[in-house]
Amino acid sequence: MARILVIDDEDAIRKTLSAILTDADYVVDTAENGKQAIDKTRTNFYNVALIDIRLPDMEGTELLTALNETTPKMRKVILTGYPALENAVKAINKGVDYYLIKPINPDELLRVIKELLGKQRQEKEYGQEKLAQFVENRFKELEAEESNNSMTEKKE
Repeated sequence: MARILVIDDEDAIRKTLSAILTDADYVVDTAENGKQAIDKTRTNFYNVALIDIRLPDMEGTELLTALNETTPKMRKVILTGYPALENAVKAINKGVDYYLIKPINPDELLRVIKELLGKQRQEKEYGQEKLAQFVENRFKELEAEESNNSMTEKKE
């Protein structure tokens, strides 16, 4: 089951988003500021973070940078009631996966989360495939080296 962290300083927004996401069978946690969000990501795993662009202790774009360090594979969505090209560009440059404008349409939010979780799952599967291929190829290399060493020893 996917875990989602909702980061917003407005209690009503946190509760509303939590209700929407819980009803969609996601595990939801909340944070009311950037510091709280960073602390939570250090101790818990989240698939997705929904980040308000304006938090009391930092900008959402600053939080993106911090979250990229604590949980680089977590998908990040900026939520803003103040859409501005400058904020969108900053967010994109700092690794945001999606940018939604408040008021949030619940159907669109759930569609975006489903899409991001699908991409996350594909990346994980691709990574596991690549690891399996690496192990298989390395095993073949080691067998070949061992075989070559055995032939060299026999010649001597």
